[in-house]
Amino acid sequence: MKKKSDHLRAVTFERRFTRHAEGSVLIKQGETWVLCTASVEERVPPFLRGSGRGWVTAEYSMLPRSTVERKEREIKRGKPDARGTEIARLIGRALRAAVDMQALGERTVTLDCDVLQADGGTRCASITGGMVALADAVAWLRREGRLTADPIKQFVAAVSVGICGGVPVLDLDYAHDSTADVDLNVVMTADGRFVELQGTAEHEPFTDAELDALRALAGKGIRALIKRQRQALLDNPL
Repeated sequence: MKKKSDHLRAVTFERRFTRHAEGSVLIKQGETWVLCTASVEERVPPFLRGSGRGWVTAEYSMLPRSTVERKEREIKRGKPDARGTEIARLIGRALRAAVDMQALGERTVTLDCDVLQADGGTRCASITGGMVALADAVAWLRREGRLTADPIKQFVAAVSVGICGGVPVLDLDYAHDSTADVDLNVVMTADGRFVELQGTAEHEPFTDAELDALRALAGKGIRALIKRQRQALLDNPL
């Protein structure tokens, strides 16, 4: 059944998807599937050594056949993928907004977001799924006695919105994204503050009123996603 323009695609979180990572989540958002793993290391980048503060960072990649045509691996090209690097930085910025780095302590949590299947919104799904993997990694640290307080300040999620045929649409799949007049990726915190907005007029510039409509639609979607993140963590406690 075709989804309504102001509805999310079906979203599920499958936790503990892999065996070894401190946090591991497969997020399925429609036909976009991303494996998000959180790895904990007892070290920080040089600029944070001795500060008592931790760090959250991310890497992002698409498997060769996550798309209709095979995508060559970065290692074969011999250089990093510029799009993947930009998205990895976005994911890291987004998830750092969720964490009190002083409470995390001098350690790093790395989120690896690997797209298994792409149908639009992979960066947003990576952030939303990565938040659940990050929460599981923090829970692991607490069970291990390495943390006494929870460093998660609040949840973060992301969603794409756009104007398609003059209509604001929530959670764009590839068919919508590739034909949208305007598309906007929005990252927000649970208390309604923005972490990042990435907006582009693909065909015609957009107005304040259109931007306001898209932001409101994104806020509705992100509130629903954060509710689902929290429910996923409650449904099957570690």
